[in-house]
Amino acid sequence: MRVSQLWTYPVKSMIGVVADSVSISPLGIIGDRHWAIRDNERGGIRGAKKIGELMQFSARPAADGSHHVIITLPNGEEVRSDDAQVDAVLSGVLGRSVSLESLPTDGDLEHFRRGPSDSTDVMAELRGIFGRTEDEPLPDFSAFPPEVSEFESPPGTHHDCWPLLVMSSSALEAMQKALPDSVVDILRFRPSIVIETPDENGHPEFLWKGRTGQLGSAVVEFLDPCPRCIMITRRINDSIPEDRAILRHVVRDLNQAVGVYARIVTPGKISVGDTLTFL
Repeated sequence: MRVSQLWTYPVKSMIGVVADSVSISPLGIIGDRHWAIRDNERGGIRGAKKIGELMQFSARPAADGSHHVIITLPNGEEVRSDDAQVDAVLSGVLGRSVSLESLPTDGDLEHFRRGPSDSTDVMAELRGIFGRTEDEPLPDFSAFPPEVSEFESPPGTHHDCWPLLVMSSSALEAMQKALPDSVVDILRFRPSIVIETPDENGHPEFLWKGRTGQLGSAVVEFLDPCPRCIMITRRINDSIPEDRAILRHVVRDLNQAVGVYARIVTPGKISVGDTLTFL
């Protein structure tokens, strides 16, 4: 089993970029989700669970070694993170007042604090976030770190929960086979690392929970399978339309999960082609 794809997402919830290699810190891939969108009307950092159109934007580094990014809008136009008009441009496209914000350098906890709910009905709020119908179960929230009940992301990061999301190639193949009328594209699932699993079928990463693996010079611990939310149904472009059938399959047939979370045990460097070796 080898690394076949590495992804970084410079802006939370926007389409990211593939990389030949990545450097891993204790908090995850360096440069990953350095930026995020704040909803100035509702408050709090918001991703595509709440602002679904964000998945129609993409972002790439402006230059090697720079935290600044170039954001491509759905119409193909571009704006840089250091453009004085970036907030106005993004707000105009999204139809709401937003700000592009970087990770704070001063450890400010308020930056990460969760904004108010969109509904006073807790169950309705959760069903909206996770895209569940009333007759479908919600995820097992024990898979999430406890701090996300208070913060939009673990303080110091813009990750939803854990620093890495790992998927197998066979998982993507299995979903496409199960959903022949759907577009099962990697962009829907936003993995950090894709492992080529030529000798496996289905979703082998579900069985990696509790195991430790070496990838390049980094060591990671595999955690729980990743409970999936409404984001995997979102429209990305004309070729990847909105599709609720994908989430229905995940909830019904995959115990609500695709891919597996991982945390960093030993920082290091991971490159495409590196072997996954369980320790």
